[in-house]
Amino acid sequence: MDIEALMIKKAKAAKAASRRLAVISTRVKDAALLSMANVLEKRSELILAANAQDLEEGRKKGLKRAYLDRLMLDETRIRAMAEGLRQTAALPDPVGEGDFSTIRPNGLEIRRVRVPLGVIGIIYEARPNVTADAAGLCLKSGNAVILRGGSEALRTNLAIFTLLDKAAEEAGIPAGVLQFVEVADHDAVEAMLHLNAYLDVIIPRGGAGLIKTVLENSLVPVLQTGTGICHTFVDASADLAMALSIAVNAKTSRPAVCNAMETLLVHEKVAEAFLPELTAAMLAKKVELRGCVRSCAISPEMKPAAEEDWATEYDDLILSVRVVPNMDEAIAHINRYNTGHSETIVTRDLLNAHRFQREVDAAAVYVNASTRFTDGFEFGFGAEIGISTQKLHARGPMGLRELTSTKYLIYGEGQIRV
Repeated sequence: MDIEALMIKKAKAAKAASRRLAVISTRVKDAALLSMANVLEKRSELILAANAQDLEEGRKKGLKRAYLDRLMLDETRIRAMAEGLRQTAALPDPVGEGDFSTIRPNGLEIRRVRVPLGVIGIIYEARPNVTADAAGLCLKSGNAVILRGGSEALRTNLAIFTLLDKAAEEAGIPAGVLQFVEVADHDAVEAMLHLNAYLDVIIPRGGAGLIKTVLENSLVPVLQTGTGICHTFVDASADLAMALSIAVNAKTSRPAVCNAMETLLVHEKVAEAFLPELTAAMLAKKVELRGCVRSCAISPEMKPAAEEDWATEYDDLILSVRVVPNMDEAIAHINRYNTGHSETIVTRDLLNAHRFQREVDAAAVYVNASTRFTDGFEFGFGAEIGISTQKLHARGPMGLRELTSTKYLIYGEGQIRV
């Protein structure tokens, strides 16, 4: 199989389809999204059968528990995918939305409106929900998309894509808008990274290794999603019961996702009271604790933390814990080791809350809430294409608006420049 030729064929088809999609009405797009949502639920048995095969093969390969959790689908997760598509359909269409207008002294009327990016390439790992989320968001924002999921989820992704693609075309979406790379060969990724004649942007969604590979090798502009070394800081004035609830949720509700907490920082004034309860609660959830010297002295059940622990995204039931003398040290630690994703402070001090939000450098900064809420669905975006930790174009959960660019529309009456 000539993989490069295959990828060029898909990219050409997507480019042609993107131009037709860009002028399709919101009504047609929304009807397609609703049909796509319905078919996921009606044909869930096909998706679950494919997913069971992928999971079985993954276990045979010895994939980590965290990886298998991301790969696994059930009826609840399929319903969530369908609900994401329905929420996306209910959102305002960003295409054509005006966000600036002026009339110049010479009479020129200038307007700025939002337009699709064009053709988006998505490269992602074992997260089958991305297939539905990305397809829905790209379609609603007027973009064609080429989906390249991880080989471990190939059967699941193909089952989802086949259902979505058929439903979209039957609802009036041009053939070719949704594309899926059905070959597992890594040469397909390499070819995709060089399709700058056809693709307008590539979005990698996965671990640090995938993101690094894409950034270093792509000729196509990259909209970077990031890894998540997320922190919770328990301030001296914190409600300790609230802090415990937030910490347990942030670490254990889904430890394999990028918005899970990896490091807990505790103010020294409450460490003696808080850490024993925290330790008991985490050990009950099978969390391995790795603490600084002061943390281990208070809770001997902790293992000593190494320097690399502060810079590690575990994606597992492992938590590093550090006692800090003050808020200055907490903020300094976070800004040194975080990946710009999500950070939270638990505090009753409003000034400290505002200072934390002002000084911590991250896409999402919380007060008295779990970092697990950093998610397009939870933010009301329907779904997300990923969570950007960079600062150009988009930052944080990327929804419909982040998948558009702008162009200027200028109206004149014969003006010429002198």
